Amino acid sequence: MSKNALAYGTGRRKCAVARVWIEPGDGRILINDRDYDTYLCRPVLEILVKSPLTALEIEGRFNVRAKVKGGGITGQAGAVRLGISRALVEIDENLRKSLRGGGFLTRDARVKERKKYGRKKARRGFQFVKR
Repeated sequence: MSKNALAYGTGRRKCAVARVWIEPGDGRILINDRDYDTYLCRPVLEILVKSPLTALEIEGRFNVRAKVKGGGITGQAGAVRLGISRALVEIDENLRKSLRGGGFLTRDARVKERKKYGRKKARRGFQFVKR
């Protein structure tokens, strides 16, 4: 891995879009200029964001800066995860195989289904009254 490389990756999940920059450092993760554990508020999402770094056993060697827009915090955490993975591949192409094997480079394409006319929600119909 190159020592003073600044790498960029874009991550998307549901309606959230994350722009992620990675550089060698002491392991700080900032999301929208706030520490990631105060921004995400849930330990599960903190683990999700750190998972690409943990899988490669390089946790604490890179600083991560992310700007996220749209969606909720779950979608934003997934977007940051994909952005980190893509930025790591930009730093070192040899990491692609292990990240691909762990499923970190696959964009989760599931989005909320649109509401249809004649329905209460996307698929649920209105309650039928027999009498």
